[in-house]
Amino acid sequence: MTLLLTSVTEDIARGGALLRQGSLVAFPTETVYGLGADATNPEAVAAIYTAKERPRFNPLIAHYADSEEAFRHGMFDATARKLADAFWPGPLTLVVPKAAGCPICDLASAGLDSIAVRVPAHPVARALLREAGRPIAAPSANRSGRVSPTTAAHVLGDLDGRVAAVIDGGNTDVGVESTIVSCLGDRPVLLRPGGVTREALEEVLGERIDSPPYDTSAHRATDDSGLDSAPVAPGQLASHYAPRAYVRLDATQIKSGEAALLFGDPVPGTEHAAAVFNLSPAGDSREAAARLFSGLRALDLPGIRTIAVAPILDDGLGEAINDRLRRAAAPRA
Repeated sequence: MTLLLTSVTEDIARGGALLRQGSLVAFPTETVYGLGADATNPEAVAAIYTAKERPRFNPLIAHYADSEEAFRHGMFDATARKLADAFWPGPLTLVVPKAAGCPICDLASAGLDSIAVRVPAHPVARALLREAGRPIAAPSANRSGRVSPTTAAHVLGDLDGRVAAVIDGGNTDVGVESTIVSCLGDRPVLLRPGGVTREALEEVLGERIDSPPYDTSAHRATDDSGLDSAPVAPGQLASHYAPRAYVRLDATQIKSGEAALLFGDPVPGTEHAAAVFNLSPAGDSREAAARLFSGLRALDLPGIRTIAVAPILDDGLGEAINDRLRRAAAPRA
């Protein structure tokens, strides 16, 4: 059985001790709940992949209690430092080259010469990271490809008995994963939209930020044929964040028997829906982001074959929301 811990000091200390011992501990961040393991311990990291049933080629984000420790383990150019200074602690992950002597194990970085790092803002996460005293690899605390968890109950629904403990810190604030920016080439590349918007990044950088498709040779691993083969950061697989039901995007009308995931005003046919969840009746993208994964879980009910998603504007946090929804709707491998 998985221990359910609270955010009191004694429980956080217990969670830190479990991490140092090589056990798995799920904990809240401002984005979603993370499944933590000692990023310097390959056996502990292997346990993440086993618990999540995650492809071995998908690298993990290393979480740090403070920026200075992250700066020692990665090679941060001027752009990476500018972004870190602006958005850490917070929901931004930076992909940078490994520094000499970086202790992150090869399994956590999927054998690449780069690492994905961030400093979370959630007080429980930062307290736990300080207690652990080392970088913690922490993908979302769910089985691979499933909807990311925003409560401790979501974690237990997917991973009870597969992890040593879950620290209950209540609902997460942001509700979608961190933004990922690669700083491996001459220009930064937005690999995954998330809790820090494109507009905020560009304001700090003073220039537009590229997104794939782009010359991604500096941002992806290659196999012997020279073809792109593996992502350099999490969340880049086409089918990801997937509920069991089929997801139909940009639905301007709800068909009888479908579940309806709404944003703002109801669309025609909502009255015939088998179930309804409105991400934000006011049409607020921040509220919608925080409720996205809870909404998908709430509608992924036995007997519901399709979740129809009303259109969501692709600006601000809407870009991150639509990214997750497109992955949820992608054909399953």
